[in-house]
Amino acid sequence: MEQFRIEPGSIYPIGATVDKTGVNFAIFSAHAEKIELCIFDENGYQELKRFVLPQCDHNIWHGFLKGAKAGLVYGYRVYGPYTPELGHRFNHHKLLLDPYAKALKGNFSWSERHFAYNVHDPKKDLSFDARDNADVMLKAVVMDVSAPLVPRNSIAWKNTVIYEGHVKGLTALNPKVPEALRGSFLGISHPAMIAHYRAIGITTIELLPVQQFISEQFLTDKKLSNYWGYNSLAFFVPHQDYLNQHQMLDFQRMVDELHQAGFEVLIDVVYNHTCEGNRLGPTLSFRGIDNLSYYRLNPAEPRYYINDTGCGNTINISHPRVLQMVMDSLRYWVQVMGVDGFRFDLATILGRELHGFDQSNGFLDAVLQDPILSSVKMIAEPWDIGPGGYQLGGFPSPWSEWNDRYRDTMRRYWRGDKGLLPEFARRIHGSSDIFEHSGRKPFASINFLCSHDGNTLHDLVSYQDRHNEANGENNRDGHSDNFAHNHGIEGETQDKDILSLRLRQIKNMMATLILSQGVPMLLAGDEIGRSQKGNNNAYCQDNEINWLNWDENALYAEELKLFTASLTELRKRFSMLTHDRFIHKDDKKSAVDITWFHPSGFEMQKDHWHSHHAATLGYLIHEKAPDSPSLLCLFHAGEEPIEFQLPEIDTIKHWQVMIDTTSSSEQKELRNIAAERMVTMAPFSTIILLNNCL
Repeated sequence: MEQFRIEPGSIYPIGATVDKTGVNFAIFSAHAEKIELCIFDENGYQELKRFVLPQCDHNIWHGFLKGAKAGLVYGYRVYGPYTPELGHRFNHHKLLLDPYAKALKGNFSWSERHFAYNVHDPKKDLSFDARDNADVMLKAVVMDVSAPLVPRNSIAWKNTVIYEGHVKGLTALNPKVPEALRGSFLGISHPAMIAHYRAIGITTIELLPVQQFISEQFLTDKKLSNYWGYNSLAFFVPHQDYLNQHQMLDFQRMVDELHQAGFEVLIDVVYNHTCEGNRLGPTLSFRGIDNLSYYRLNPAEPRYYINDTGCGNTINISHPRVLQMVMDSLRYWVQVMGVDGFRFDLATILGRELHGFDQSNGFLDAVLQDPILSSVKMIAEPWDIGPGGYQLGGFPSPWSEWNDRYRDTMRRYWRGDKGLLPEFARRIHGSSDIFEHSGRKPFASINFLCSHDGNTLHDLVSYQDRHNEANGENNRDGHSDNFAHNHGIEGETQDKDILSLRLRQIKNMMATLILSQGVPMLLAGDEIGRSQKGNNNAYCQDNEINWLNWDENALYAEELKLFTASLTELRKRFSMLTHDRFIHKDDKKSAVDITWFHPSGFEMQKDHWHSHHAATLGYLIHEKAPDSPSLLCLFHAGEEPIEFQLPEIDTIKHWQVMIDTTSSSEQKELRNIAAERMVTMAPFSTIILLNNCL
C-alpha cells in the first residue's frame, strides 16, 4: 500500500472513477463525521489499508488515491452518531457498499454482524453492535467502464410486443442452450433463444430485476431465495448470479447480441426501497452512509420508516442527492449497459411528494427533461400501498403504464362474468377512458393478462384457488381472488373435454391481448403453456415451479407457440391493429374506423350494451382508404353456442377465417365464408375474419 497516496479529489463524478494516475473516490453523506476508504486484497478477503477521505464539499466526501487502478477492491466505513431516535444509524464497525459500485467481489452471507445493533438486546435497534462484518460482506471493485458496441434499437411503441421474463428462468432448462450459459445473461442472447423470440413474434425482452439484489434472511433461513429480485442492494451492478465471469461485460454482450438480432431490452428496476428493510434490518450501505437522507422517516418519530412499499423502507427520492443517484443509475444502464428502457416497480412512490402523488414532481420532471432518458421507453407500475397509491392513468406523457384494469376485465369476461360488454370494449379500444388525455396515445396502456406476479395463463384456466404451500406461509400469501376458473376440476386432469376448453380459453385471452389497441405484454412461457402448479406468488421459488419447461411435447406447448406466432404476425400485417391514435367511430381526422356489432348483425345500440346477460360482441376495424383491409373480430364468452349474423357490408362478398380458437393452429388451409352467412360460435370462442380483397 506504500505505492498509494490519498489526496483531495473531485466531487464529480460520484463513485469510483479511474484515470491514468489513480482513482477518484466520491461519496455523498450529509451527516457523517468521517469516512474511511478501506482497501482489500484482490479476492476481497483481507483488509489491507484504510484512508480517510480528506475533504468534503457540498456533502460529497472525496479523495484521489494516487497509484490505484481498475480492479481495486474497496468498501467504506462511515463515522457519525448512532441515535436512531433522531434518524441517525452510523456504525463504522460495519463495512458498507458504495452506492455507486459498478462491480462486486466476494459473496454475501447473512450474519448477526450485519446489524448495527445487538440483535439479542431487548432494546433492539436502540442498542449498538461493535462487531466487524467485512468477511461476510460484498465489496466494490473499481471498473474502467466503456460503452456498448452496438447502438440501441429504437422500435416504435405501436410496433412493440413485450415479453416479460426472468434471466435464470428463461434458460435454466433449455437443452438448446449450452449448460454453461443456462441461467445467465449470455443464455438470454444465445441463438436458440433468439430463434424462439423470432418464432413467436415479440420485439422487446423485459427482464425482471437485474441490478444486484440479495435474498431476505427469513427466506434463506427456510432454504428459499428471493427469485424475482425485488430486493435491491446495488443500483449500478448486474446481479452476480447471472454472470459467467466478466462482470458488466457479460451484460453488455447480451444486450449487443440482442440488438444485433433486432430486439430491444428493457429492465425492471426497483428504486422504491432497498434490501436494508425496516429499523430492524441490516446495515449494508445506505443506512450506514446517511440514513436520514436516503430513506423517508416518520417526521414525528425518525426511528421508524415510512413503509409505502410494504418492504420495510421507502427511498427518499425527494432528496436531491438521492434523486441524483437514481438518475445517474438510469443513465448508466442506458449509456454504458445499452438498455432501451425501464419498467419501474411501484412507480407511484417515485412520483410522490410530501403532499401526495404529483405529475410534476422532481423525478418525473427530471426524466422528462433528461436528453438521455426522455428518448427511451419508460413504463410505470402505477400503484403502491401508500396513501393515494393507485394512480392508473395518472402518469404524464410519454410514460406508459401497466394496465391492471385491462388484466382484470379480460380475465372476468372470459371467465363468463356478466355485464362486462362496455368495459370489455373499452379495454380492447386501448382504454381511452383512462389514457386519452393530455396528449397521451394508445401505447400509454401496457395490456397484459399475466405477469411474474400472479398466475400463468395455463394456471388461470386450471386452478380456481391459489396453491402456495411451497412458499412456507401456510398458503396465506399471494392474491386470494385471481378471476380464475378451473372449468370443472382443480389442477391437472386427463379429461379431454376440459383440456380442450382450457386450451381454447388460453387462446381466447391471447387473441384478445394481441388484437387490442395498446401495447401487449406476454408473460414468458405462456406461449408454451407454462404452469406454476397453481402458485400465484412464486417469488421465492428458484426451481422448476418458475423455470420454463422447454419440452416440445408438453401439454399445449407446440400448439400455443404456433398460435402466438399467428397472432403476432396478424398484428404486424395490419397496421389498424397498431394505430397510433385512439380510434373513434366517424372521426374525420382518423385514417381508421371501428364499428361494434351485435350478434344480430346490426350495430350495437344502447340497450345492447347494457344487457346484463350478453356475452357476445363483434367489432369491425378497417382503414378508410379504398380497397383497404377490414378485420371482423367476434368474441363469445357464453356457455352455450350462439349464432352470429355477419354484418351486411356492400363492399365485402367473402370473409377469410384468420383465427378460430376452436381450430388447431396446424390447420393451414384457408377457409372462406360468404358475407351473408350466419356463423355458429362455440362456447367460449373467438373468430377473426378478413375481407378477402387482398
